[in-house]
Amino acid sequence: MLFIQLTGLSGSGKTTIAEGVKEKFLSKGIKIEIIDADIYRPILCPDLGFSKTDRQENIRRLGFVANLLAVNGVIVILAAINPYQEIREELNAYGPHVKTVWINCDLDTLFERDTKQLYKRSQLADDDNNKVKNLTGVNDPYEAPKNADLVIYTNMETKEESIERFYNYISQEINLPSLKLIANVGI
Repeated sequence: MLFIQLTGLSGSGKTTIAEGVKEKFLSKGIKIEIIDADIYRPILCPDLGFSKTDRQENIRRLGFVANLLAVNGVIVILAAINPYQEIREELNAYGPHVKTVWINCDLDTLFERDTKQLYKRSQLADDDNNKVKNLTGVNDPYEAPKNADLVIYTNMETKEESIERFYNYISQEINLPSLKLIANVGI
């Protein structure tokens, strides 16, 4: 049906938005699944580290599962940082049912939110054992999507607005009838 790569930095709101959208679709009896990298990675990819090659392989494996579900009639949201354009394009090659949605949030806001204390730990001294040395967007690369199908700016919208925009986008993509769809905010 539909496979959405939900990409963005840690703490940008990927899981929150995906869960909000899932709730709305489930209430209508529509099959939807979230493949949250924080949950699936330890199960499907315990052999992988955080090198570029390992991060790409992680997304490749999660994407394979997501695509399998999507071609069998499920809306699938792959909620992962997914920092490299190359692997996003590889997953897009599965077909036109694969879309990319960028959950965009500026670093200042992410440092303020810091729900997992990752941003704070990324600023520790290099010799500190608690330092996060591979935080995407801070001390590891994040390549912004070149042609995202939708961009949601979580530092400029409320959680509810972001969920509604994403829900409306998916509804349009699957041609869900009888929904009152709001226009995307021109940001």
